[in-house]
Amino acid sequence: MSKIAVVHTRARTGLEAPAVTVEVHLSAGLPALNIVGLPETAVRESKDRVRSALINSGYEFPTSRITVNLAPADLPKEGGRFDLPIALGILAASGQLPVDSLNDYEFLGELALTGKLRPITGALPAAIAARQASHRLLIPDDSAQTASLCREAEVFGAENLLQVCAHLTGQTVLEPVITHLDSTETFIYPDLSDVKGQQQAKRALATAAAGGHHLLFFGPPGTGKTMLASRLPGILPELSDDEALEVSAIHSLSLQQQPVGWKQRPFRNPHHTSSAVSLVGGGTHPRPGEISYAHHGVLFLDELPEFQRLALEVLREPLETGEVLIARAKGQATFPAAFQLVTAMNPCPCGYLGDSRRSCECSPEQVRRYQRKISGPLLNRIDLQIEVASQNAATLFQQTNSDNEYSSESIRNLVVKARARQFKRQGKTNARLSAHEINQHCKLDEAQQTFLTSLCDKLGYSARAVHRILRVARTLADIDEQKQIQKNHLAEAIHYRKLDRERLQK
Repeated sequence: MSKIAVVHTRARTGLEAPAVTVEVHLSAGLPALNIVGLPETAVRESKDRVRSALINSGYEFPTSRITVNLAPADLPKEGGRFDLPIALGILAASGQLPVDSLNDYEFLGELALTGKLRPITGALPAAIAARQASHRLLIPDDSAQTASLCREAEVFGAENLLQVCAHLTGQTVLEPVITHLDSTETFIYPDLSDVKGQQQAKRALATAAAGGHHLLFFGPPGTGKTMLASRLPGILPELSDDEALEVSAIHSLSLQQQPVGWKQRPFRNPHHTSSAVSLVGGGTHPRPGEISYAHHGVLFLDELPEFQRLALEVLREPLETGEVLIARAKGQATFPAAFQLVTAMNPCPCGYLGDSRRSCECSPEQVRRYQRKISGPLLNRIDLQIEVASQNAATLFQQTNSDNEYSSESIRNLVVKARARQFKRQGKTNARLSAHEINQHCKLDEAQQTFLTSLCDKLGYSARAVHRILRVARTLADIDEQKQIQKNHLAEAIHYRKLDRERLQK
């Protein structure tokens, strides 16, 4: 007489965890194990892992014709995450495990030949989806801590197949995994006071942090561009609980990614040899890229002109939308990518154009070709373009009041207050304001409109550049605790687009 068992599990598609039902049917016939339902190679190979795991755990592998259906049939299934539900389905269908014990659970886990459970990717999205379905989640112990970051989900962790079966039969009940999150945890960041001088660059960095604006530093080598960029996470507010959960969910998609601390802003610094796929994500089965791992954090691109042109151009849409859609023949996936872009570059190939200490060796054509590696549309999307000039060596040994004024702690307090005003007024940072919201929250009087339009027409700025100037001016007004944008805020915001201005004037 044929027997059937049903086990609930989850696939992984981007940041989603669609439900999958594992149906196991035992019938008379020649012994065989067939898996249907659009399984990839790793899923088809699970038949050998499951067989060895059951035998080495002391269970009997049925000498029947076994059919495993992974429904829905049109959803591609990949990875070893289906090993555990397939094994439990075989045990339940063969009468070695009560069928009813599987009803309220979802199972995920890759099996070793010994029956040990190996960690899986996407544990946190699976926990969030299981909570929404009112199911408990039983997964490998190594993945349970990550999954339990979803505090409303009931997550159990097991080391091997025997522990799972003992829990389901009530012999040795597992305790739910609870992650105790320390909301008072502090993270050690490099301090902004370590950077001597460069007051204008520090002011721009504070403005970028306060409004969530994209930032470009350009200047000769050794002037502190990289030091300034690395200090940005230390002056940003800590993540909210929802933002921290999103960041942890993205990092859980890869076992190779080091998890960030709870409420810690990600800081990603890919090398300039990185490809377009490594930056935005991709692959046959779409995976997140650096811009998604930098979600709610900072993406720092040093030596910007040295990146491949294609790799830079694919950043243009995510910079506007805050997400990236990766489409492939087998499906598509959307990953969040609300990152803050910070870049650094030299003004010319030798690096010393405009340096008072050393003459530039590049021809005008070499300089033009080097700077043109950054396309106008990409540069247009960077709100703040700041020159970081060279300084005398004596500046490094001077201790001034401005260094204390621009410490990370003092700037963070300023940033937190400015962002609080923005969220109270519009529910988002100024950098994310839409065109309609700009008209609503960045109103100018007639004199200010005349000043801005005449200057922008003279400089040849695009409509997008004008909107970005207004967003930056709104942030400067928030820093100064002003309800309305003032003329000096507009002038400072225009001044911060120096590289764009120089290119248009050539």
